[in-house]
Amino acid sequence: MDKTKIIDGKMVSELIKAKITEQILKIKAKKQRVPALTIIQIGNNKASTTYIKNKKIACEKVGVTCKVLNYPDIITESALIKIINDLNNNSKIDAILVQLPLPSHINSEKVINTIITKKDVDGFTPKILGNLMLGHYNLLPSTPKGIIALLKHYQIQLAGQHVVIIGRSNIVGKPLANLLINASATVTVCHSQTKNLSDFTNQADILISAVGKAKFVTAEMIKENVIVIDVGINRDEDNNLCGDIDFHNVFSKVKMITPVPGGVGPMTIAALLENILYFYQLNQKI
Repeated sequence: MDKTKIIDGKMVSELIKAKITEQILKIKAKKQRVPALTIIQIGNNKASTTYIKNKKIACEKVGVTCKVLNYPDIITESALIKIINDLNNNSKIDAILVQLPLPSHINSEKVINTIITKKDVDGFTPKILGNLMLGHYNLLPSTPKGIIALLKHYQIQLAGQHVVIIGRSNIVGKPLANLLINASATVTVCHSQTKNLSDFTNQADILISAVGKAKFVTAEMIKENVIVIDVGINRDEDNNLCGDIDFHNVFSKVKMITPVPGGVGPMTIAALLENILYFYQLNQKI
């Protein structure tokens, strides 16, 4: 395997985390309160528990205080909103994260919108997403932010490039499309209703897949020397972790590609940590 083709998100994320650790050590040296994140988990979804565990470990490694509040999935929407409002009013909490998905009886959008903008570490509230649309952003949703940071680290040109995104979620596809447009890329967003998907993916200079389907993108769907960013985290038929891209079969055709694991995932967590530090500095008016 030609390792020069690998876009190493784990390595880049470690560089980002080292800088964050350095800044938090300076905060500790001044005997000041360190940045604090509160994560809310409803129920015991296995995937959510794993994601939260990874976030908590990452926080602890850089010196961020991370508290997880777990509530049964029978909690009412009004009770959850009250909990968030209490956290909104707690000056010692810099960032709030509600782990999705939520139970079907809870309106996820309403709950997320309860988080005040200056604590919305995921960047999902309307004001943050609206500012992104206008090209004004101090804070970005973690996964799109991590992807852009990864592309910048590898000096991958965006201006004038045709970027095809598969997936139109508010978490990845839509905000990422806006970031790429602002970087002067030509962007095509495909989704579950797109007809003749391969016609679009075969035109991509950069292909970004965020559909959540194991090995969904095959070698026949891409052109030679494409750069591939795989956002998917899935399990294959043997229960092995894999992305949306059929990695081994496309590898010979691509110019560069992110692996799963070790690609976008670590960058998402690194971007989350940057967002926590940003909100802390805002809260402390540093």
